[in-house]
Amino acid sequence: MNAIFTDASFQNIVNVANKYGISTNAVTDLTYCLMNSNGTMAQFNIPELGGGGQWMQGGMTMVGDMFNNNLKYLVDGLCTDLSNLIQQGAIQYKPLPKTANGQGGFAGNWWGNLGFPNSTGSQNDTSYAIFNGIHRLAIQQNGKVTIFDTLDHNIGGVGQQQGGNYSVSFTSQYGNVDLGSLPIVSGGNEPQQPAPVQNNEIQNNVVETPVAPIAQDPIQPAESNNNVNNSAFEEDIFGKIEKLAGLKDKGILSTEEFENKKIDLLNRL
Repeated sequence: MNAIFTDASFQNIVNVANKYGISTNAVTDLTYCLMNSNGTMAQFNIPELGGGGQWMQGGMTMVGDMFNNNLKYLVDGLCTDLSNLIQQGAIQYKPLPKTANGQGGFAGNWWGNLGFPNSTGSQNDTSYAIFNGIHRLAIQQNGKVTIFDTLDHNIGGVGQQQGGNYSVSFTSQYGNVDLGSLPIVSGGNEPQQPAPVQNNEIQNNVVETPVAPIAQDPIQPAESNNNVNNSAFEEDIFGKIEKLAGLKDKGILSTEEFENKKIDLLNRL
């Protein structure tokens, strides 16, 4: 059973059909094929398009009449335009009417009220339903349904997972999709809260460690510091005068030069 497109989506399909001079039924059937991969690829069997063929986003186009280049250009143009509309959200399915249990979709479906999926399938004990239009991925495993928010991923590929929590893996325009990085909308395991610690447990486990007082250097009075600095300065002046006297005695400095230097140093006291 094919889902029904919204009125605006169907009008976009009609516009594409008119652009290429193809019947609306043929373009509608091609659109269903593209919707299964969110517009990334299509495998079809449409008589008006030469029977069986394949198209893949990025340049691969195969038609039944492999030497008919005009048919290849036609299929590539149709698929490219429809793919762009699908990925822009301009072609979508109508929300399915609610069933007797209050959920949308076919009676008995397992993904609840998410509507009609782009693609469904199952591997081993895991079933999946992809809803690129509303950015959701539903996975059912062992009777438990988990719904993920796929963020900006457009899931277009499904494969077999080696290890991990699920037996299926998914790919998008960014490569492999890490389900562990996607927010869980419903289902899944709730994060466990750490058990509260009782007061008596805290008291029993606390070990007090004595802390030795930090020794501090005694603070010298300001007056004492000044006296020390002045004494050192005076000793330095007198030491320089003694060195100058030694230079005078050796004849390196004249008596006049020595006296001038000595007076200059003494004036600094």
